[in-house]
Amino acid sequence: MSRALTVAASGLMALALWQALVWLAALPPFILPGPLRVAETLWSSRALIAEHAVITAAEVLIGLALGALLGAASAIGLAASPAARGLIRPMMVFSQAIPVFALAPILTLWLGYGLASKIAMALLIIYFPVTSAFFDALMRTPQPLLDLGRVMGASSARLMWHIRVPSALPGLASGLRLAAVYAPIGAIIGEWVGASRGLGYLMLLANGRAKIDLMFAALLVLAVFTLLLHRAVDAACRHWLDARAG
Repeated sequence: MSRALTVAASGLMALALWQALVWLAALPPFILPGPLRVAETLWSSRALIAEHAVITAAEVLIGLALGALLGAASAIGLAASPAARGLIRPMMVFSQAIPVFALAPILTLWLGYGLASKIAMALLIIYFPVTSAFFDALMRTPQPLLDLGRVMGASSARLMWHIRVPSALPGLASGLRLAAVYAPIGAIIGEWVGASRGLGYLMLLANGRAKIDLMFAALLVLAVFTLLLHRAVDAACRHWLDARAG
């Protein structure tokens, strides 16, 4: 309860500072609308914002699920095969040198303006954090556990699935927590490059029509969704790890 009160107090302070800045600087609404004006727009345009928010949420959740599965599978493959580490890992690291903004137009050209290109963007932006966190945890399996498994005659596959993977699950959970924050970024970038639906598209549309209050309302919904997604993933990971420990 005290944590919730602290978060609420912090949020109220941020809103008060925002409103004070608007009043003291006498900023016009088309430059920076106040929180009250944004709240009014959020309520009056709730149906429009909800329609676009559903699309963005679908892109994020599908991309998160696919990215998590692909990242976990890749980490296990890299940990199991020295040859794969030598060939594939350098390419993975090199891929991070390419800005995601540069990939968005290419994915839109290949996959179109629908959900597929946005899901691919969300998948790409979370794939490396999940793979890297899980792989590092797999490679740090306590040596005494591995030695015990080998003494008992366990094969490499059994060592992986019964010792290395269970020991590395906290690392996978850390990667998933990061992915929950990064996935909305990928979806929004994809919508900015080319889309006809979604919160990113709505923000661009509102900005082009000088409806800055609507743009802030959509941005607020996106921020709240990201926070809730992170909390949900964190709670699921904690429950999962506690259940396995118990």
